[in-house]
Amino acid sequence: MNGINVSRSGETVRFNDADATARFGLIALATDLTSERDLYRQLPQEHVSIHVTRVAFANPTTPENLRKMAPRLTDAAQLLAPLQPLKAICYSCTAASVAIGDEAVTASIQAGIGDVPVVTPSGAARMAFAALGVRRIAILTPYTIETTEPMAVYFTRHGMELSKVQCLGLEDDRDMARVSDETILNAALGVDTPNAEALFLSCTGLPAINVIAEIEERIGKPVVTSNQASAWAMARLGGFADHQLAQFGRLFGCALPDDAFGKAA
Repeated sequence: MNGINVSRSGETVRFNDADATARFGLIALATDLTSERDLYRQLPQEHVSIHVTRVAFANPTTPENLRKMAPRLTDAAQLLAPLQPLKAICYSCTAASVAIGDEAVTASIQAGIGDVPVVTPSGAARMAFAALGVRRIAILTPYTIETTEPMAVYFTRHGMELSKVQCLGLEDDRDMARVSDETILNAALGVDTPNAEALFLSCTGLPAINVIAEIEERIGKPVVTSNQASAWAMARLGGFADHQLAQFGRLFGCALPDDAFGKAA
């Protein structure tokens, strides 16, 4: 081989502790511009790895288009199987989790990877409200009215009371990822009502975690966002019981409810 001799090193190979890093799977939409960044910012980076696969999705973000992802989730999960063991897998789409159903999402993903806890943003948000001890919420979404209405139905079906629901009217999740902090802040203040106990800012594409602390300070109530709730649930499932980040809201001071994830997904 061109006169080059290759020999084996005499160094004994040593390995780092396999349990030193908490590994998570993330199934993101092909159009997602926000989830990976937000989750890394909220999880203890030095102890966490997030392994990402993507699932085909085409805008506009309508319930019909969101449901089309359902049969693709098993194949997406299978791409994460060689990375086991994983602490949890997050399917990072709130509106699709509502349109398909949390249970159906979990079943499809576990069909591809086995009995790994599955975090959906919608399910994580419900756990967040339970942990915070609130039942009456106001909801802001970046979606159209057509896509927001099932979100309202979802939370009422799960025992929540809604004081006000508003949307920004966007159809493309790539546009949702570009909504300014000022817009999110002002819209959140506008959807709040005196009798709301907390706010929910829906959509994993919406870069809402930047303004959680300011909104909470302005309204004196907890704020839950899709990516914040997902990161909180993942942190607790990863064994980071004391992981707290005040800049990302009161939620990070809470433990998972006793019945969360079968207490696993």
